[in-house]
Amino acid sequence: MSSSRLTSSLYLLAFALLLQNVLGIENSFVRCVYGPNNMNATATSSYNTSLSVLLGSMNQLAPVEGFALGSLGQNNLDRPYGLLLCRGDVSSSDCRTCALLATSEIRKSCPNSRGGFVAYDDCLLKYSDTDFFGRIDDNTTFYMWNENNVSNPVVFNQKTTELLSQLATKASYNSTKLFAAGEMDIPEGSTKLYGMTTCTRDLSSADCKKCLDGAIVELLRLAYGKELARFFGGSCTVGYQINPFVKA
Repeated sequence: MSSSRLTSSLYLLAFALLLQNVLGIENSFVRCVYGPNNMNATATSSYNTSLSVLLGSMNQLAPVEGFALGSLGQNNLDRPYGLLLCRGDVSSSDCRTCALLATSEIRKSCPNSRGGFVAYDDCLLKYSDTDFFGRIDDNTTFYMWNENNVSNPVVFNQKTTELLSQLATKASYNSTKLFAAGEMDIPEGSTKLYGMTTCTRDLSSADCKKCLDGAIVELLRLAYGKELARFFGGSCTVGYQINPFVKA
């Protein structure tokens, strides 16, 4: 990982922990982008108008299939590209609620931005002034974990790697939603491990697998021996913990 990506990830980690611990918002964070390459360039009024219409349209479409993407605008300068993904186990009602929350949060936190990203446990939303469809987003990376350590981190990490790797393959090649969830017994301490992997549905199966594999390696390195950890990225999401968290 480059130093800039690491700095960005650590900043987002601190921001999310602030939200979680101080404000009581679980597993959420926002990233704003002002102009190409994160330069300080703000959106025009026509761009903001197109963005408002696009976000409203995606809010209507996403609860139906759990996913929506599109672009809107008269020319390249005024055309935002947007994507909204709800986790594969989330109901249409919960998807709609999360989508509305994400839209409200990103508009409030990123006024006049040319791009933005917000993630919750149930959904993620991102938009940009450049076409990102079908490409792995390596710039938006966020990791979080709790402070509880397992009794045998070596065995736990081996089992977590095994479970998440299986789920990465399943999500990438055996799910139309690019989503998979599962569980695995850990003999020591009679613990059960739960995991989840998902990708944005604009990715190919190969790119989904590539995104998940990279996220799993980095997540287990950063959260070594922790009972709970999450990775939120612009193209894929990974999570595990010792308690059930995927909706039945």
